Amino acid sequence: MDTLINRTATFHSMADCTQQDWDIIMTHMKPFAANGGARILDHLRLLDGDCGGFAVDRLTHCLQTATRAHRDGRSEDYVVMALLHDIGDTLGAYNHAEIAAAMIKPFVSEELHWITEQHAIFQGYNFFHYIGLDRDKREAFRGHPHFEATAEFVELYDCPAFDPAYDSAPLSFFEPMVMRLFERPSGGLYKAAID
Repeated sequence: MDTLINRTATFHSMADCTQQDWDIIMTHMKPFAANGGARILDHLRLLDGDCGGFAVDRLTHCLQTATRAHRDGRSEDYVVMALLHDIGDTLGAYNHAEIAAAMIKPFVSEELHWITEQHAIFQGYNFFHYIGLDRDKREAFRGHPHFEATAEFVELYDCPAFDPAYDSAPLSFFEPMVMRLFERPSGGLYKAAID
């Protein structure tokens, strides 16, 4: 039986695409997009074993951050944001926060997106002066509606999450939360096409 899922588009330049091509592509895109949480988790696992000089590896740091947020009663979206805040480390040593923020943007509130995008600058208050940067760089954002929420995220969850003795929940605990968050975007360029 010839179904759209067994076919591929025929164009070789986007300028030559047709409605039939996009019917085929969208048939493939919907299940691919719906499985985004699994791909996010696979990428997060790449942080396992990579300490980068810290006392814990990057995955453990993410697990500790999320566990602390969960134990503090934060919403599921917040906990997933905490889990994924450093997922960009493997791809962007110089812009990991922006990468993580871009990944979660279609699925979280503006506030959670902003916290993720700016957390590195806010965390810099604790160490920038040791590496020749301005520790008060975050002050450029003073007065922003999400300034205090970002400072709180760093102070309560991100900053203390380098403790080898902390009893973090395992990644399997967070997997259903990640899968739920990435099931459907709440915004983004392609949201209407997926609905």
